[in-house]
Amino acid sequence: MMTAMRYVFLVLAIIVSLHYILSFSNEVYSRATSLENLKKHLAGSNDPGPPYKTPVPDEYYLKPNHTSPQGRKANAAIVILARNSDLNGVVSSMKQMEDRFNKKFGYDYVLLNEQPFEDKFKRRVEGLTGSNVKYGLIPREEWVQPEWIDEEKATAVRKDMVKNGVIYGGSVPYRNMCRFNSGWFYRQEVLKPYKYYWRVEPDVKFFCDLDYDPFLIMQDQNKVYGFTISLYEYEATIPTLWETVKGFIKENRDLVPAGNAMDFLSDDGGETYNRCHFWSNFEIGDLDFWRGEAYSKYFDHLDKAGGFYYERWGDAPVHSIGAALFAKKEQIHFFNDIGYRHEPFQHCPQGDAHKRGKCWCDEGENFDYEWYSCLNRYDRMFS
Repeated sequence: MMTAMRYVFLVLAIIVSLHYILSFSNEVYSRATSLENLKKHLAGSNDPGPPYKTPVPDEYYLKPNHTSPQGRKANAAIVILARNSDLNGVVSSMKQMEDRFNKKFGYDYVLLNEQPFEDKFKRRVEGLTGSNVKYGLIPREEWVQPEWIDEEKATAVRKDMVKNGVIYGGSVPYRNMCRFNSGWFYRQEVLKPYKYYWRVEPDVKFFCDLDYDPFLIMQDQNKVYGFTISLYEYEATIPTLWETVKGFIKENRDLVPAGNAMDFLSDDGGETYNRCHFWSNFEIGDLDFWRGEAYSKYFDHLDKAGGFYYERWGDAPVHSIGAALFAKKEQIHFFNDIGYRHEPFQHCPQGDAHKRGKCWCDEGENFDYEWYSCLNRYDRMFS
């Protein structure tokens, strides 16, 4: 009995000792790391950090009489994909866009629909703005499920997703929309004259005054993609997406530049996908980037795999992977000073950006560094 008790005490002593050693090691490591960071801070690191940490230069901001100090505009449009039934949501989003930004800068609106817009719809949206409003009717073949999709297989997938509670798992129209936004919106005839776009959806919120032109920032700093919220994709919707992407990379290595944002997508050099993506209901982007050879071939490769219908690939991961693979990491920009909400997440600018934008969101209600956000991965690419 005494021998057994001795063994118990011995084991307990070893466990306590190991705990102490590990705790001490972690404390030493933390102190060393903190000391190293302090040394870098005091020495003045040459690493500027993520691009958004460098504020927009004052010369880009409007003068008191609401004139642009640049005296120029980018070749850009505000793009809204909507149905006639979305009218009230479109009006809400447009009114905020006008009040916060566009009445000062006067960019065109382009509204896209797979059905003709009704006169009532046009009257209400045109009454909100002094800018040009243009309408695009999406060709049927660019919207509906392609004939070559095996409908029996696609139906079985939808039923299984409904059974497992996957959001929009049973919806063909949602899949049509994702495929259209992934590979067709930028090809619309009405958008061909433009280089840049700002994607706006019905029923979103813009919290802050924006007194500079983000399109000029995109143009002058050679950005191709801008976002406000990033998060993890629902794994059940994209089980084979990354393997399909890897197949494309293997066949087209010449299209994937060094210095891209692969580290945002993968924690092991591209072997696996960590599911991080930019939430594409807000995008400010370069249409020519999507129109380019790399993204066009990439979309065609994904489309032929059928994952928009055999699974439920969203345009957010498809766009995000494309932007991260084919652009330099510095060309992807977090618009830290644009307050934005699409249910259920929001980005609320912090500190000086909140004050300068006269933002009406609560700084405490901010998704940036919540556990399901991927902004920390974006930041780490520049550290």
